[in-house]
Amino acid sequence: QVHVVESGGGSVQAGGSLRLTCIASGLTGCTFEMAWYRQVEGKEREFVSTIRGRFTSYADSVKGRFTVSRDNAENTLYLQMNAMKPEDTAMYYCKVEGQSGTSSRCVGDYWGQGTQVTVSS
Repeated sequence: QVHVVESGGGSVQAGGSLRLTCIASGLTGCTFEMAWYRQVEGKEREFVSTIRGRFTSYADSVKGRFTVSRDNAENTLYLQMNAMKPEDTAMYYCKVEGQSGTSSRCVGDYWGQGTQVTVSS
């Protein structure tokens, strides 16, 4: 069974920093990508960032402030968030995009339960 668990959320003041962590398990023998999304209540979930090999991608709203990284050996994805703004307040989700592997569970999308980030002005 695949599990995706986010952690590291909390409350900070504007200008502060947080580091989110996402750990995926149950994906032995699978090839997969990982990404960060966020959602404000009442709005659609939006893409934040992902890393594919050496290449990173960011939403325009977080470019220059957030940094994504991945530890492949530990199936862990990180999001370092600096110079945070009140508009960064949201539930942050990790998405695992299974692509191929030795089991049927290796193909499909998996989401964690999310970690809440609140930035006060």
